[in-house]
Amino acid sequence: MTETTARTWEGPSAGERLRMLKNAQSIAIVGASAKPARASNFVGTYLLSSSSFRVYFINPREKEILGRPVYASLEDLPEVPDIVDVFRKHDDLPEVAREAVAIGAQTLWIQLGLWNEEAARIAQDGGLDVVMDRCVKIEHARFHGGLNLAGFNTGVISSKRQTLD
Repeated sequence: MTETTARTWEGPSAGERLRMLKNAQSIAIVGASAKPARASNFVGTYLLSSSSFRVYFINPREKEILGRPVYASLEDLPEVPDIVDVFRKHDDLPEVAREAVAIGAQTLWIQLGLWNEEAARIAQDGGLDVVMDRCVKIEHARFHGGLNLAGFNTGVISSKRQTLD
């Protein structure tokens, strides 16, 4: 049996996440994939089509994703991204946090399903806002009335059991 570490870090409120997204103009997706079935590709597609963010893809093994150039690292970007959105494995997160601090990003956003308190501490100590275990795409859609674009059927809100007729 694997031992799990208790979560002691507290994430930002919905209002704080909204502020981060409203203040951002650019997002770098670290661990972006050219494979359409990957979450990072899906998020990139959504951001390019449904937001005004300048979107950058980071992956040292790719040259182009969704018709956009791909950069090998955060420091190779033509500008400092406001949000660094991370799709990397757990053990890589502290190093990505260090890189985000080093380039002067505003927010480290660690994707849904990922949690690393060491990375959060590194980023916060470096002056960054931190979001963990949340999807930029879902949060953006939530705040902009587009959860249906995120794959949620928002047509009916009811506590009644739906019947098939």
